[in-house]
Parts: sequence; C-alpha cells; structure tokens
Amino acid sequence: MRIKKNDQVKIIAGKDSGKTGKVLRMFPKESRLMVEGLNLVKKHTRPKREGEKGQRIEIPGKMNISNVMLVCPKCGKPTRIEFKIAGDDKLRICKKCKAEL
Repeated sequence: MRIKKNDQVKIIAGKDSGKTGKVLRMFPKESRLMVEGLNLVKKHTRPKREGEKGQRIEIPGKMNISNVMLVCPKCGKPTRIEFKIAGDDKLRICKKCKAEL
C-alpha cells in the first residue's frame, strides 16, 4: 500500500474535500482508511446504566483510498508516490521534491 498509518493525507473527493488529516486505521482488503476528524458519521449509543441518557456521538468513518492523496512532509504538497528499491528496503519517494517519505 502506498499510504500507511500516521501519514498526513489530503482529501481530494467527497464532502470533506480540501481538508487534511492523519490516517488512524487502514483496511487494505477493503481499500479503505479512516482519517482523524474527517468523514464523521453519527453513532447512536444506548444508556449503560439506569438514569443515564443515550447519546449520538460522531466517529470517523471509512473512506476509499482513491479519495485521498499523501501530503509530503518536506514540501507540504499533496503528491503521488514513487517506489525505489535500495538493497532489501523499498523506499517511498515524493514525485514532486524527490524526498524520501
């Protein structure tokens, strides 16, 4: 996968397009990911004890990987990713500034 957990990404499609956030979780089999504070969905919770009220909480929902672009930490721009094999390592490289990610 080109995008990994804790990467900074920019959303390029959908209701939150143009916003950036950190990747919380990856779901590689589904080609989906969760971004911190974006694509929020409401979840209804039941009261756990007597006298307590149920509530609606907002949690980040899954979104397709094709709707986000990785933001390069060096140049700060959304970019595509190039791979370079150096020995036994597979390095991710920014297409714009050629910096290692």
